[in-house]
Amino acid sequence: MAAKTAGGGRWEVVKKGRRPGAGGSGKGGGGDRRALGEANGVWKYDLTPPIQTTSTLYERGFEKIMKRQNKEQVPPPAVEPKKPGNKKQAKKVATLTNQNQKQGRFRSLEEALKALDLADLQKELDKSQSVFSGNPSVWLKDLASYLNYKLQVPPSEPTLSQHPHDYPYSLVSRELRGIIRGLLAKAAGSLELFFDHCLFTMLQELDKTPGESLHGYRICIQAILQDKPKIVTTNLGKFLELLRSHQSRPAKCLTIMWALGQAGFTNLTEGLRVWLGIMLPVLGIKSLSPFAIAYLDRLLLMHPNLTKGFGMIGPKDLFPLLDFAYMPNNSLTPSLQEQLCQLYPRLKVLAFGAKPESTLHTYFPSFLSRATPGCPPEMKKELLRSLTECLMVDPLSTSVWRQLYPKHLSQSSLLLEHLLRSWERIPKKTQKSLQETIQSFKLTNQDLLRKGGGSNQDVVTCDSACKSLLQQARGFQLPWTRLLLLVLVFAIGFLCHDFRSHSSFQASLSGQLLQSSGVLPAGQQACTKIYSYSLQGYSWLEKTLPAWGSHLLTVVRPGLQLAWAHTNATVSFLSAHCASHLAWFGDSLANLFQRLQTQLPDTLNQLLRSLRELLLFLYHSILLPTWHMLLEALAQIQEHCHEACRGEVTWDCMKTQLSEAAHWTWLRLQDTTVAFLDWALAMISQQ
Repeated sequence: MAAKTAGGGRWEVVKKGRRPGAGGSGKGGGGDRRALGEANGVWKYDLTPPIQTTSTLYERGFEKIMKRQNKEQVPPPAVEPKKPGNKKQAKKVATLTNQNQKQGRFRSLEEALKALDLADLQKELDKSQSVFSGNPSVWLKDLASYLNYKLQVPPSEPTLSQHPHDYPYSLVSRELRGIIRGLLAKAAGSLELFFDHCLFTMLQELDKTPGESLHGYRICIQAILQDKPKIVTTNLGKFLELLRSHQSRPAKCLTIMWALGQAGFTNLTEGLRVWLGIMLPVLGIKSLSPFAIAYLDRLLLMHPNLTKGFGMIGPKDLFPLLDFAYMPNNSLTPSLQEQLCQLYPRLKVLAFGAKPESTLHTYFPSFLSRATPGCPPEMKKELLRSLTECLMVDPLSTSVWRQLYPKHLSQSSLLLEHLLRSWERIPKKTQKSLQETIQSFKLTNQDLLRKGGGSNQDVVTCDSACKSLLQQARGFQLPWTRLLLLVLVFAIGFLCHDFRSHSSFQASLSGQLLQSSGVLPAGQQACTKIYSYSLQGYSWLEKTLPAWGSHLLTVVRPGLQLAWAHTNATVSFLSAHCASHLAWFGDSLANLFQRLQTQLPDTLNQLLRSLRELLLFLYHSILLPTWHMLLEALAQIQEHCHEACRGEVTWDCMKTQLSEAAHWTWLRLQDTTVAFLDWALAMISQQ
């Protein structure tokens, strides 16, 4: 390529790769337009475009994030003139700078955060927002890259287990938190992509040797998940796929688990979702199990109010945890097993939920199937304790046990023996339902022994335990009513026999005993006083009762006579008119059925016909005969009153008749009592 010079008219050959104005003056077309990172002169990193949406997170993790800059947005930096004499010195300075960046310029994160220039950060963020005004994801990436570049400290282990749960975000000042949250609020639509960017950048840095410290990305992840934990919990499937794809790299797996676990520290529900969806599937892996159990311990310690986590753990989650905690020789170390055993009671509370009285019967079959005679002792204790709790809290558990009993005889024998040992601690209401259940088990045992089904030894053991339980349930319940009646009959019989054999009360053994003990004199004295008081009361009544009685009769007699007259009139009216009304009601009912029969369908007609026949049957068989019997009884009573009162029914006559009826009833009761005593004495004397 050739260009003609302006002055001399000669042609000058321009070498390839050279541009006019590329010299030291910097007045060329590209000299004043520099990239954002080059213009800053302090931090250089690649401003990548947003991560493209892919079908799975696995594909996104393996695509190249660092892409070529857009030349239309950011032109290439100007080429500065080379200085041949300083090649070695420049190379040495670059090497030292690179080593300083890799090794970290600060001894601790606290020093790095104190040295962070917030004004410079805000300036760079404002510049990024002005240059890329329509691309919020670039702003967020600039923030993460700036923080990670400035916060270079010696590397730490991936899970930060030696620090608090909110480290390193807990060290961030209030001003820096305001800057971060403000930018996250402006780019709310890009937070999910930003989380993916931070996570995958951390994974890429782990491939480098030595890699940078990742505290900038960790701070951004914690800031996102404090307010938006569902960014993680709504995509647990793809994150689990990502975790499994890096299963051979424990450092990467722990980094992923740490990042996802940040969603649970502000919300117990989201934390349990993360643990059940991400950490429980990898619980058996030796390198990942310690962090999974430590995270669960810290999560439950931070949220002592377990009610917010009810409904998150079900039977399919609880019983694998039970096996991990109590089964020996599994993939967990003894120390991790012991730690999980300490957490298991709280996990069981979460699984049983807010209404255990309606959910425990769903756990009963799995508890019962594991309670075999050969299971470990600690696991057996826990299973029997859980089975007893199911029976005491949820009434449906006994029904479930009845269905499972014939096929789980060995497990049921262990549970029956445990109930026998702890019977006194079981509530009375539960004892009653268990007694009915054990009675049905006894019948089942007899059938199995007769048919020879199942293991004969298990059936014998269950039958023996059932008999012992029934005996213990019934042994302490004395029949107090029957016992008191028996004592009363025996005492009456003894006294009667004693009186008849000694012909007098004073000569009888009972009389002598009462006389020697002083009870008889005291009783005689009490009877004397009672008799004297009774005479005084009788004399008082004899003086006052006639006057009060006559006064009362004078006041009450008109009202009673009027009431008696109204009663006679009412009875006469009912006997004269109600029969006709009942007949009219029957005819009206029959007419109503006939009218409905012509208007309703056949099926309804059949139903109404049956109902009509039923009502007519009740009317003719019960109501009408009862009414006639009542009328006849009233007529007989009225006729008897007329005969007894000689045609005139008065109150004095009715009072006399009632007194005679009461006297007759009393005589009959005395005769019955004497006959019973004679029979009892005869039976005692025969024995």
